[in-house]
Amino acid sequence: MCGRLRHCTVLVLVLLWAPNASSAPKETLLWLLRDLPPLSIFEGEQKGQGVIDLLMPQLIESLPEYQQQIVRVNRARGMQMLREPTFVCDPSLIRNKEREQWVIFSITSFRILSNGLVIRRADHEHLSPFIRQGKVDLRALLAAGEEKVGVVAERSYGQQVDDLLQQAPQDAVNAHHGNDALGSLLQMQRLGRLHLLLGYWPEIRYQAMQQDIDPQELEFYPILGTQKYQEVHIGCSKTAQGQNAITRINQALLKLREERLVELYAGWLEPKMRDEYRADARNYFRELRDH
Repeated sequence: MCGRLRHCTVLVLVLLWAPNASSAPKETLLWLLRDLPPLSIFEGEQKGQGVIDLLMPQLIESLPEYQQQIVRVNRARGMQMLREPTFVCDPSLIRNKEREQWVIFSITSFRILSNGLVIRRADHEHLSPFIRQGKVDLRALLAAGEEKVGVVAERSYGQQVDDLLQQAPQDAVNAHHGNDALGSLLQMQRLGRLHLLLGYWPEIRYQAMQQDIDPQELEFYPILGTQKYQEVHIGCSKTAQGQNAITRINQALLKLREERLVELYAGWLEPKMRDEYRADARNYFRELRDH
């Protein structure tokens, strides 16, 4: 009888404990999304149709151990939250040395066409002295100090370009703040107050159309000495929670990046560029697997 009673007591305790274990609160992961077409789009006809917008449901589903929430932030607030000891991740970051001090980065999630300089076709002569074999010598252009280059403040354009901008004379760069910094720079360019604009061509094409500017009026030139593509990463705050999340995120990206993300980004390119991008991206990921 005593043996049976002891057995029953243990069974009751197990049953009482089990629901509590299963209902233990999950850690809350905040995803920081910025208005960054064509990656994430907050307004307009294509709202919610960006590359990252369409990725997020699958990414969230692949991390069921977390309670997850998408938070819309501007660029400055997003960077501030990543620096704080909170559990946050940004799904669309360019990696550089400065950010590595306070962000843990994932493996490459996908690659985008590298940034370049954009100028109105009517103003081509302002850029022509610095064009070398279809690319812009940005170092020489900045050193000459003849033209200001418009940039979005606090944005990373990749390590090579970031270094050039940091070394440039102060009056050679026009860093624009604000939630619609790129749109404002495009308007300044249209009004002739600024000739040169640094940015990513798919984003500039999208933003130009939002500003009623015909992209055909613009010329895009890659930057001399930079790679054709840049890697986009997911970045989490540099905490134990962030490190654990990145481990799980990397597992999810191995399944999502080669097919899902390649196609999502290819859809935003000009039709003539899509097949070349698909082939380049898949060769890149294949080489990563082989090594």
